[in-house]
Amino acid sequence: MGLLFEGLTIGSLIALILFVAVLLGVNEITRRSKVLSILVYFVLPLVLAMLVYMGVLGSPTGKTWFGWVKVISALIGVYGFLLIRFTKLGERKFAAIFPVTILSLNIAEAVYREFEVFATFKELEVDPGGIVILGGIWNVFNGISGIICILTLAGFVGIKVSKDKSRDMVWPDMTWMYIVGYTLWNFAYVYNCISTRAMYAGFGILLAALIAEYIFKRGAWLQHRAQILSFYAMFSLSVNYQNTEYFQVFPTYNVSMLMTISILAFIFNVGVFGYMVYTIIKNKKNPLKEEIYTHTSYYKKSILANNL
Repeated sequence: MGLLFEGLTIGSLIALILFVAVLLGVNEITRRSKVLSILVYFVLPLVLAMLVYMGVLGSPTGKTWFGWVKVISALIGVYGFLLIRFTKLGERKFAAIFPVTILSLNIAEAVYREFEVFATFKELEVDPGGIVILGGIWNVFNGISGIICILTLAGFVGIKVSKDKSRDMVWPDMTWMYIVGYTLWNFAYVYNCISTRAMYAGFGILLAALIAEYIFKRGAWLQHRAQILSFYAMFSLSVNYQNTEYFQVFPTYNVSMLMTISILAFIFNVGVFGYMVYTIIKNKKNPLKEEIYTHTSYYKKSILANNL
């Protein structure tokens, strides 16, 4: 961590652990309750937006277009997933188009920001939201990685609702390869473009989503990711938490590290794309009309975990 971040102390480490635990806790209680989902993802955003508008709450993120777009796009994802999970909409074949579309748009927003940072921030500068950014060729590599993350979204026609009380939205074809590729890309994006908050907006929420997938409910990673991101986005827009002493962990802005992270994400995602093409050709699959990773153990475990 020393090469990536500075300011990590015992106190800030404890704060990070609690931060991840809260995200996981909110995700779990809302995942298991439709009523709590409505309170947290419908009512709470309205209350917080009013308080921010009135000046009672607020953070530098709320002064940027991207901060508001991220909150809105993340919440739209959650709303769509709730409709799929708890209404008859989830029984319609066209409903599967929504998750892949909203995720693609979410990634595209970040890709645009990567290229914007590359074109705008030639030196270490502060953006209107108070984020310290250093642009470079690493933004281009990671922008391309984001495009690959969109191209490798496969088997969305197989999205299902779990047959248990939580009624989770399950995407069996989204196996560990895609999840890891996305996680590497997204961490690099946050480290590149939301640098000041990279420990929390990047490492913290991505770790929470991985823990939710591997420990609490397999196969529902996109749902975990959307809910965790939405809650964090609302929180970061309303509270300038990095003003407190236990959240003073910042990137080193080491050019070698910026380049290494983006190149790693790029290489891994090229590998995911290559494997997808290999699988499609070998098994004569159409990723737009059928699931292509049904032969993998991850796919099979996701099916079993959700009684499908």
